[in-house]
Amino acid sequence: MSSTNRDRPVVIALNRFEEFLRLHDVPFELVPCEVPFFLVHTQAGFPSPAQDDMQEPIDLGAWLVEHPAASYIMRVDGRSMSGAGINDGDMIVVNRARKPKAGSIVVALVHGDRTLKRLRYVDGRHWLVPEAEGFADILVDEHVEIWGTVVGVARKIA
Repeated sequence: MSSTNRDRPVVIALNRFEEFLRLHDVPFELVPCEVPFFLVHTQAGFPSPAQDDMQEPIDLGAWLVEHPAASYIMRVDGRSMSGAGINDGDMIVVNRARKPKAGSIVVALVHGDRTLKRLRYVDGRHWLVPEAEGFADILVDEHVEIWGTVVGVARKIA
């Protein structure tokens, strides 16, 4: 992909209501290198006593990206995968080396435009299935190319 294409957002009409999903490439240099990594787990239920156990720093880029030469990061613009926990503004890590299988979330090229969907196998056929109301399923045929499997999601809370 040329650098001029990487800087231009791709817009895909997904249904009759003209909802759009835009995927933007994000350069790897924007992924932080190292941050402190705490050995203890944080409770999501009842509070637990704080501990000062800290492990060596973690390289988030290395943790999220298993195969740098076959991976890329994209920013999501749209809501068709909100049911899978992937929201508008999130960044996804896509691995082209990981073989997509039924149940995987994939980036696919449909008639030359990128989209993000879950790959399903139903009645002997593969489908790209959104995880939000109001979006149509897409039959995987000769006009569809799977570009990679989503292996990570990053989001800023505030």
